[in-house]
Amino acid sequence: MMGERKIIVEREKKKIYLEDGKVYKVMGSEYPVSDVFNEALNLAAVGETGLNVPKLHEVTKIDGKWAIVWEYIEGVTLADLIEKEPDRLDEHLNRFVDIQIEMHKHSASRLALLRDKLHRKIGASGLDATTRYELSTRLDSLPRHTKLCHGDFNPSNIIITSGNEAYIIDWSHATAGNGSADAVQTWMQFVLAKRFVIAEKYFNLFCSKTDTAKQYADKWIPIVAAAQLNKAEADNRNLLQNWANVVEYE
Repeated sequence: MMGERKIIVEREKKKIYLEDGKVYKVMGSEYPVSDVFNEALNLAAVGETGLNVPKLHEVTKIDGKWAIVWEYIEGVTLADLIEKEPDRLDEHLNRFVDIQIEMHKHSASRLALLRDKLHRKIGASGLDATTRYELSTRLDSLPRHTKLCHGDFNPSNIIITSGNEAYIIDWSHATAGNGSADAVQTWMQFVLAKRFVIAEKYFNLFCSKTDTAKQYADKWIPIVAAAQLNKAEADNRNLLQNWANVVEYE
């Protein structure tokens, strides 16, 4: 007997629901098949690292549409804890950064390269040719790493279970690349959400705990900003363009 279906997200191009202890992500009919299998590969590859992530169950078709099925992790998001326990903000942010640093310790050689993804997105950013050239040149000059990068690392994608274990979810944007680029993307999400205090605390913690010079991490800001322009909401475009245009001509 099938259990009750609980809708988690429902949009034009995808529907995510919980049923019988599993999460079903059903793609829209126009969703590229290659993207479906690439997302499943991401989750499978990350699962092999030993990190706490949902287990991939299967890739299947439901009502003629491709779907990915994975393990449901019961708990509360770190984002909810931050909202409910503002007096423990520093504690929660410390844990958040520690989880990200542990993730970056793993190699992700099976995944697509973050550098290639950033180059493609800079090319599609709509910025003028000179700015695109300068950003691509800067990107090529930065260290090449194959660290496991989440691509959307934020407190909403961390589940804390009743046993106080932390699980990282939503690996659709995972790549192999530079951890500082991944951190800058997280910082940028906080700023765009107008969570300025959290953004500053987070960035200071990441740089301190990883012994990363802020001047080095800052070099990723124009690159990551440009990469987000193509799909940015209207309210964020001006700020992203300002960041992307801050190019040091050396």
